[in-house]
Amino acid sequence: MSQQPQKSKQQQEEGAKNADAAIKYGDVFHVTGELASKAVAPRDAAMMQTAENTMFGQTQKGGPAATMQAAATANERAGFVGHGDVSDAAGKQGVTVTETDLPGARVVTESVGGQVVGQFIQARPAHQAEQSGTTITIGEALEAVAATTGDKPVEQSDAAAIQAAEVRATGSNVITPGGLASFAQSAASMNAQIDRDEDKIKLGDVLTNATLKLPADKEATRQDAEGVVSAELRNNPNVATHPAGVAASVAAAARLNEGSNP
Repeated sequence: MSQQPQKSKQQQEEGAKNADAAIKYGDVFHVTGELASKAVAPRDAAMMQTAENTMFGQTQKGGPAATMQAAATANERAGFVGHGDVSDAAGKQGVTVTETDLPGARVVTESVGGQVVGQFIQARPAHQAEQSGTTITIGEALEAVAATTGDKPVEQSDAAAIQAAEVRATGSNVITPGGLASFAQSAASMNAQIDRDEDKIKLGDVLTNATLKLPADKEATRQDAEGVVSAELRNNPNVATHPAGVAASVAAAARLNEGSNP
């Protein structure tokens, strides 16, 4: 009887070590909070595979489902998770694949527990593209961010990327008073002094109807994307871009535009 507590403590320590060694969401995706510390579980991966199959008819090569499956398989083989395990984030908040329409394309966003783990832009079929236009402007790419990641608090890296996008869209280095870049910079400064995320200014507050707020707009190009990506990277302490943020959206728009204008 006297050895039982010691055994229980040993099991707890062993379980903690296992949890530390498992592949977590934060190891393979740019996510934060509780989700980042959760081990990728087999049922999480299965749920994402089902969601991708429903949306695309198949699992995307190199996509979130494939990444999750590889991580979950490694965790299961190492004994960190069981075959039927599901994380709290995936089990309670769900795994989703959603789409947002843009002129000539759709933005596909994949999320686990409400956090984006992947996003990309797909061109529409040719007959639809002819009706709606085949290129995406910088303003439209910013509106896509508002639609898909609008609840993300504005950070300094976001503000820098928005400023770079505005400069590229307008062709002027002069920041418009009361414009997108000005609002984004003010929002980032205010948010830095606020503790609770729910009280912070969100990207959706800044970027909704971005095309109407820009004094000028233009088709997104590779050079535009490089400038926006560079700005977001320079102002992020982790030297990374958000998977569904401003830089990612402008870059995706530029790639689509290149493909439609060979």
